[in-house]
Amino acid sequence: MEWVLAEALLSQSRDPRALLGALCQGEASAERVETLRFLLQRLEDEEARGGGGAGALPEAAREVAAGYLVPLLRSLRGRPADGPDPGLQPRHRRRVLRAAGAALRSCARLAGGPQLAAALAEEALRDLLAGWRASGAEAAVEVLAAVGPCLRPREDGPLLERVAGAAVALALGGGGDGDEAGPAEDAAALVAGRLLPVLVQCGGAALRAVWGGLAAPGTSPGSGRVEEKLLVLSALAEKLLPEPGGDRPRSAREAGPDARRCWRFWRTVQAGLGQADALTRKRARYLLQRAVEVSAELGTDCTCGPQEGNGPSLFWWSEKKKDELLKFWENYILIMETLEGNQIHVIKPVLPKLNNLFEYAVSEENGCWLFHPSWHMCIYKRMFESENKILTKEGVIHFLELYETKILPFSPEFSEFIIGPLMDALSESSLYSRSPGQPIGSCSPLGLKLQKFLVTYISLLPGDIKSNFLLKFIRKMTSRHWCAVPILFLSKALANVPKYKALGIDGLLALRDVIHCTMITHQILLRGAAQCYLLQTAMNLLDVEKVSLSDVSTFLMSLRQEESLGRGTSLWTELCDWLRVNESYFKPSPMCSSIGLHKTSLNAYVKSLIQEYVKSSAWETGENCFMPDWFEAKLVSLMILLAVDVEGMKTQYSGKQKTENVLRIFLDPLLDVLMKFGTNAYMPLLKTDRCLQLLLKLLNTCRLKGSSAQDDEVFTVLQNFVMSTTESISEFILRRLTMNELNSVSDLDRCHLYLMVLTELINLHLKVGWKRGNPIWRVISLLKNASIQHLQEMDSGQEPTLGSQIQRVVSMAALAMVCEAIDQKPELQLDSLHAGPLESFLSSLQLNQTLQKPHAEEQSSYAPPSECTSVLEELSSSQGWGKIVAQYIHDQWVCLSFLLKKYHTLIPSTGSEILEPLLPAVQMPIRTLQSALEALTVLSSDQVLPVFHCLKVLVPKLLTSSESLCIEAFDMAWKIISSLSNTQLIFWPNLKAFVQFVFDNKVLTIAAKIKGQAYFKIKEIMYKIIEMSAIKTGVFNTLISYCCQSWIVSASNVSQGSLSSAKNYSELILEACIFGTVFRRDQRLVQDVQTFIENLGHDCAANIVMENTKREDHYVRICAIKFLCLLDGSNMSHKLFMEDLAIKLLDKDEFVSKSKKRYYVNSLQHRVKNRVWQTLLVLFPRLDQNFLNGIIDRIFQAGFTNNQASIKYFIEWIIILILHKFPQFLPKFWDCFSYGEENLKTSICTFLAVLSHLDVVTQNIPEKKLILKQALIVVLQWCFNHNFSVRLYALVALKKLWTVCKVLSVEEFDALAPVIESSLHQVESMHGAGNAKKNWQRIQEHFFFATFHPLKDYCLETIFYILPRLSGLIEDEWITIDKFTRFTDVPLDAGFQWYLSQTQLSKLKPGDWSQQDIGTNLVEADNQAEWTDVQKKIIPWNNRVPDLDLELLFQDRAARLGKSISRLIVVASLIDKPTNLGGLCRTCEVFGASALVVGSLQCISDKQFQHLSVSAEQWLPLVEVKPPHLIDYLQQKKTEGYTIIGVEQTAKSLDLTQYCFPEKSLLLLGNEREGIPANLIQQLDVCVEIPQQGIIRSLNVHVSGALLIWEYTRQQLLSQGDTKP
Repeated sequence: MEWVLAEALLSQSRDPRALLGALCQGEASAERVETLRFLLQRLEDEEARGGGGAGALPEAAREVAAGYLVPLLRSLRGRPADGPDPGLQPRHRRRVLRAAGAALRSCARLAGGPQLAAALAEEALRDLLAGWRASGAEAAVEVLAAVGPCLRPREDGPLLERVAGAAVALALGGGGDGDEAGPAEDAAALVAGRLLPVLVQCGGAALRAVWGGLAAPGTSPGSGRVEEKLLVLSALAEKLLPEPGGDRPRSAREAGPDARRCWRFWRTVQAGLGQADALTRKRARYLLQRAVEVSAELGTDCTCGPQEGNGPSLFWWSEKKKDELLKFWENYILIMETLEGNQIHVIKPVLPKLNNLFEYAVSEENGCWLFHPSWHMCIYKRMFESENKILTKEGVIHFLELYETKILPFSPEFSEFIIGPLMDALSESSLYSRSPGQPIGSCSPLGLKLQKFLVTYISLLPGDIKSNFLLKFIRKMTSRHWCAVPILFLSKALANVPKYKALGIDGLLALRDVIHCTMITHQILLRGAAQCYLLQTAMNLLDVEKVSLSDVSTFLMSLRQEESLGRGTSLWTELCDWLRVNESYFKPSPMCSSIGLHKTSLNAYVKSLIQEYVKSSAWETGENCFMPDWFEAKLVSLMILLAVDVEGMKTQYSGKQKTENVLRIFLDPLLDVLMKFGTNAYMPLLKTDRCLQLLLKLLNTCRLKGSSAQDDEVFTVLQNFVMSTTESISEFILRRLTMNELNSVSDLDRCHLYLMVLTELINLHLKVGWKRGNPIWRVISLLKNASIQHLQEMDSGQEPTLGSQIQRVVSMAALAMVCEAIDQKPELQLDSLHAGPLESFLSSLQLNQTLQKPHAEEQSSYAPPSECTSVLEELSSSQGWGKIVAQYIHDQWVCLSFLLKKYHTLIPSTGSEILEPLLPAVQMPIRTLQSALEALTVLSSDQVLPVFHCLKVLVPKLLTSSESLCIEAFDMAWKIISSLSNTQLIFWPNLKAFVQFVFDNKVLTIAAKIKGQAYFKIKEIMYKIIEMSAIKTGVFNTLISYCCQSWIVSASNVSQGSLSSAKNYSELILEACIFGTVFRRDQRLVQDVQTFIENLGHDCAANIVMENTKREDHYVRICAIKFLCLLDGSNMSHKLFMEDLAIKLLDKDEFVSKSKKRYYVNSLQHRVKNRVWQTLLVLFPRLDQNFLNGIIDRIFQAGFTNNQASIKYFIEWIIILILHKFPQFLPKFWDCFSYGEENLKTSICTFLAVLSHLDVVTQNIPEKKLILKQALIVVLQWCFNHNFSVRLYALVALKKLWTVCKVLSVEEFDALAPVIESSLHQVESMHGAGNAKKNWQRIQEHFFFATFHPLKDYCLETIFYILPRLSGLIEDEWITIDKFTRFTDVPLDAGFQWYLSQTQLSKLKPGDWSQQDIGTNLVEADNQAEWTDVQKKIIPWNNRVPDLDLELLFQDRAARLGKSISRLIVVASLIDKPTNLGGLCRTCEVFGASALVVGSLQCISDKQFQHLSVSAEQWLPLVEVKPPHLIDYLQQKKTEGYTIIGVEQTAKSLDLTQYCFPEKSLLLLGNEREGIPANLIQQLDVCVEIPQQGIIRSLNVHVSGALLIWEYTRQQLLSQGDTKP
């Protein structure tokens, strides 16, 4: 066409100058510039043949270039590519640029001399260097690409080098930053696709410059951008790799660069293989494949040296090993391409080939790497970073299994990969989930493999590398915030590494950082277990000669003793033994060295530690504002007890005298100081503080965790030592608390310390026996009286000072401590029940009285100048003083709580208050309750506990008379509780106190009796608690446990009517019986791992030191079920309660069934219904016939409902039990078979399953014949049902019934014998191995028909564990019997023996008869070593990377990819359905159509479209042409040379097998229903129809389109093959 146009122009005028001048006038449209290009190319051809005008043509060419084309390109450089230009759209602009560039090339050639080309190149290069904007770069690139071939390699060599250098810099993204990054990326792609291929064609200097820029050190993958570099390398691959051609001389082949020999090239390829961008990975695979192909074709040896060291080459080729190398790289590229699919069923069969890669990669002769291991790491890195987490897990497991079957040589890259990508992948918690079928509480399979891998790998490491690797490994654990599960299993793996002296002080610090940095917010049990493993790691891997005991003790302090390192645990014993073995090898501690001790024994270190601790320094002589930190006291107490227990290990015998001697050696300095407390009034304050802190920490740390706590000699001796100092300490504390010595804000911390010590002393004396004359009793009495006196004196109304206010706070805190001690220890009752001075004073307290803030200028007399600043800062903060006031009010309520509990019988319940009360706070309860509400608004949430305790006493007394006030208390308290949902430390005590006063049995009884607003408020709060428990596990547990315990107590104390309160709140038990949320995967994973840790028992110290809080959701149901088991059916109140609950359970089941007709297995609906029927089964033995008569129809009706398997089994079970116990209901049961078949459907299987257990039903019936006859007649009818499942159930029932009949030898059934025997014989002798025979065999082996016995298997274990497990219910619903026995809040009932299953049912494996064959093929597949053939997803790729085609309508990823594009356009504007459009899009992309035309581009956002297209829309140009505009579009395409082909059956349509498609074809597809409209058929050039052999007259439109697209592609491929030489 272009040739014809040029000839036509030349035929009109033979003067080329005139023609060129005419074309250079007017608007520079795309068509005009293209015509100019055609003409110049025609003239160039004539000039080459010697037919052109010799003088005029060069001059004309120069004029066209200088006068028209160069100005045109300049104007285009200054105009943005997407700027507003109504006359020049982006597509036309590209056409103009391309045409002008080609015309300029012709002008340069026609001009004759090289000056024009060089001048144009110089100017374009300046433009390219001046600005990186895509608009300027595009025009400059076109000019350089056009004139580049005209430059002379020798004379213009420097210019070519400069152009090449600038092009490489731009292509690698050197100019784009900030806002220009986007345009720079477009310019880089343009340079890589257009300019660089032209430059390298010039060879010589240009090619060397390009390769030099690419291989320069500064552009290594670590510092450059891999994506841009791979774009350039893939575009220039043919020039950067040797050209195979065997007929060319060797010197010619080796003249150019050889990228295979450059290690930077291979590092870039490897980096590209692991990139997130799919296109970059594809370019890297192309370069690798091309290099392998070139190496094979060249047939010469090639080696690329490693970057550093003496390791294997990154790439090498040997003709001798060509077959092995080709096999290796073929498998390698296949694996990398398969991984692109992200489909595990495609990838898994390919993984055995990865094992082959390792076999090829390691030499059998010397055990060295033949291939660089970094290639294998690229595969694993790709798997680890996959979007598919299943693939990531497969990759991690495959890597961890490497050393199970083979021993790989050491490689630094391997170690770096473990510490880098592998540990990054291991941070994903979901990888540690249990395998399907693995029991709950098992260790994670990946966790076990990680442990085995780490142990094996580290044991194989060279000694000098092992230490460095372990240190890096541990430091990696501190480099990010790890979740609880990964850090646990990493720590466990480290703890199992064999003992080796690998870590020094750096390793110890790294382990400490792991604890500090990565375990702050983890679940407590998992965090504690991880700490245990990290301590074991330290003991196994520490080189004790490199660390001191001081370093070890500091590390031990990073462990939380309340979570891991508890005295008496196996971990403590292990630590003591480790210290005993290694104590003489530790590096000397600085403390020991400073006092002249060079021996590193533990005893010497601890002695020096204590001496240093209790010693007074010169700077401590004055009073100091602040108390010392507790850290040092914790450290010293820990080391003392460790040293004592280590000494105990050294002796063969254990005696109290020995322990006493050892402990006295250590504690003498401390005891000496403590004994002087009462006599030395000038002892430094900080010294006293430290000694008391140490005393407290010793007592707290010394207490053993576990069963042997009663026989602890160390604690007994320590207790005796402390009691010997009681008088001195108590005198000191009494003086400090009562003699106005505490007068600054910082002294409040000391007050707290003194009171804690006093409480400990009281507990010690109570433990050994309370004597009224002992010193502690005297101190308490004096402290009480002095505190009352202080508080009374300070109410005189004088102006408050800081000292007086602080003393007031101290006195109230002391009174609160005394009250708490008396409340908790009845032995401390100092007075009789008659009101004494304490009670009278407390009852007259002005509640919620705030402390007036003292003026700042009053501080100087109470604090030294050095302290004034800090005191003033503390007082200037209203928040700081507010905390002091809040503590004061809190202590008031602690005292009042004691008073109310002691005198609760004196509180008037009528609401009338005594005019002159003896104890106002007790005898005027309404005022006290109002004060309590006021306190709730004043106190912070962590200080309201004593107020809740007071409310527990007050509310039951006032609920009748002051209901509104009590409701207000409920509301305010709940508001506090709901705001505390995220504060762990104070939430649970406050929730427990809240439940105890709102759900107190007296409150519930009174509220239910009066049925006022309080009753409904309590129920509202109840449902809010249940709602909160869905978010915060354990909330409902607190409520149900307390209520059940209180109801059990009340039931045991009162005979009839004892459960009347519970009956009014039966909704609580109902909700508890069906409670349980559907956990997210991450929540279930954490629960599974916690169960695993709990199952370790004493082997994990965290289980010993931390009490199991039983906050799992299971314990809610367990509590309710155990409560129901304790109820007595003969007790009327119990009976009414259970009947009411049973009706509510049936209502709940019906509600769930109606709310969702169909529900998925293990959905919340399924679980709730399952729990309903489990509870009904538990209640059944206590339900009598009269009650069952009212609900039997509802139970039968439930059998007709569409239920999941587990629910069906429970319904069948309860029907069998009812019919066995009450045969009177058999007539109603027979009626169930009389429903119409449409109503029954497959639900009749439920009743047929009941009939299969008719032997149990008739067990207590003397006359069985009539029942058996009725059963046989019913069953025989269903044996011939059209539904296969119904027939199977009927035949099973028939077989079991007939067995019973034959045992009884009933002659009346002889008439039925032929029919029955024939039916059973026919089913037993089914021919073949089809599904029918398999299912018959399996249903007979199913547990419900083969093993299950409705009576013998009736127990809690079967109901809550065995049956859910066998019926395929998710493990979340399995409740083991151990949990019932471990939950001791509700006691076991007398018939505990029926908890456990006594039959073989518990030994069966789960499985449903209809699903037995699922997964068998997968097992076989996994066992196969290597598949002979695997799926390979073909990724089309040309051997060359073409120039960027700027004439395409879409400059998208498909164009940049360089994939083969045909000239076929598929028009689908008439198609409506997204599924058909999505499928067509995928088909068009696979077969390389140039574009897909749709009616609306909105379709690509449709999920159905995306599901079918699988991202093809990202790689295929899509054009929007709405149906009304189709005629115009088709006509336009006709003018462009396209043949319009319709897919339609018409009178003139051609057979597809006979039609030959033109190259430029447009395929028009019709509508799904109406086909191609008549008006469009007239626009078609031809109609093609698909030959058919069947009756149906049409195919799906997507299928029709796919057939024609493939036929077009097939014909084009054949024609291309014919044209090749």
